[in-house]
Amino acid sequence: MEINVGKLNELPEGSYQLIDMRSDRDFEYGTIPGAIHISQEDLQGNPQIIKSKKVILFCAHGTNSIEAAEELEAEGYRAYSLEGGYIAWLREEMRRQEAEDIKNQVEQSIRKKFRKTIWSPFTKAVKQYELVKEGDKVAVCISGGKDSMLMAKLFQELKLHNKFPFEVEFLVMDPGYSPDNRHVIEENARKLGIPVHIFESDIFDAVYTIEKSPCYLCARMRRGYLYSYAKELGCNKIALGHHYDDVIETILMGMLYGAQVQTMMPKLHSTNFEGMELIRPLYLVREDDIKAWRDYNHLHFIQCACKFTDTCTTCNNEENRSKRVEIKELIKNLKKVNPFVESNIFRSVENVNIDTVVGYKQHGIRHNFLEGYDDNPGYVPEAEKAAAEAKAKAKIDISMAKSKVIGTSGYPYASLLAENDEKWYFAPTDEPDANVRDSGGHVSKGVMVYSVDKNTGNINREQ
Repeated sequence: MEINVGKLNELPEGSYQLIDMRSDRDFEYGTIPGAIHISQEDLQGNPQIIKSKKVILFCAHGTNSIEAAEELEAEGYRAYSLEGGYIAWLREEMRRQEAEDIKNQVEQSIRKKFRKTIWSPFTKAVKQYELVKEGDKVAVCISGGKDSMLMAKLFQELKLHNKFPFEVEFLVMDPGYSPDNRHVIEENARKLGIPVHIFESDIFDAVYTIEKSPCYLCARMRRGYLYSYAKELGCNKIALGHHYDDVIETILMGMLYGAQVQTMMPKLHSTNFEGMELIRPLYLVREDDIKAWRDYNHLHFIQCACKFTDTCTTCNNEENRSKRVEIKELIKNLKKVNPFVESNIFRSVENVNIDTVVGYKQHGIRHNFLEGYDDNPGYVPEAEKAAAEAKAKAKIDISMAKSKVIGTSGYPYASLLAENDEKWYFAPTDEPDANVRDSGGHVSKGVMVYSVDKNTGNINREQ
């Protein structure tokens, strides 16, 4: 037996129970409010299911939930399958919402509530890595997920406050989306006020029959299409929605599965499209903060727009589970022991000491520590030695002082408390520009304080 979204919304509150049958990852990306997550394999005899209520089951498109509802009904439950599944509910929910109100709320949340956690890290990355320059025309690539949609809104906000002229185009490539998923993307763009350019390709059909690494091939082909179309529009850069968590996961994946130390760079020159550059403006933005922004604004995005997701064993088979998911779990467990493990992983590729590595590759050429090892033991080029001595004698600047505090404390940021002729005083924090003072203007009890000597760079724990 099926029930449509309209009838579901008419049911009295408390008279029914919603059960989301989709995967753990799909559930985490968003669900119907009030729904509990129970996989199809765990439905029979599950004590979480309330027999006195109507049981409304839903999957992605309302196919698998029909059979599950019939099985529960045979056991004496009043079970129903939600017609059209989560996608149908999502479409109806978006129709119920007023686009302009949502757009204004989203923009206000970026300016106020999420200013420190999203807007500031975004602008910091843009400035620190020189991602956007005068005269640039940036193609902001939107996949339909939370990351790329947020990135689009951040670029709109950046345009409002930009100190130099640049242009933005918002691109959506349709590689063969299902009609429902394409509708969700279009509706989200409409209600968020993002003027998207949609162009089509047949990538999904092209990789569907590929047995080995179809997802990798799909990603590579999509990247190429985006570069090509962006260049046709006169763009010199494409912006992708990779965030801070993607970066640290990539570092660990390279070490544990690729036997190499490498990272996801904040920007790259294209090797196949001359004059084109890839940038990652969410480089310093945390995924948890993106999720918080999404949930605060009651937004719903698709997790994967691939029309084969429901049947794709590569994506859903436990034995072939994504290595990135494994890395996420590893980091989560490591944080239980060391809460600063993420920032330490991130900084590890900023603090590589070539003198202490066995080998490295630069511009495609391999180098080994044995190069010149026996010929010149302990040799330091005179120019490098002189530069090191001069640096040691010179007064350090405030950015270097902050770096010392961050490196010593294990926190990702340092907030300046005070300074005199001889020292700076900092409080290490988890957030940029964090308020570490109480209402009386005094440093809050329990806050760590470090001093950095302006002449020598020596650092001391003061509190």
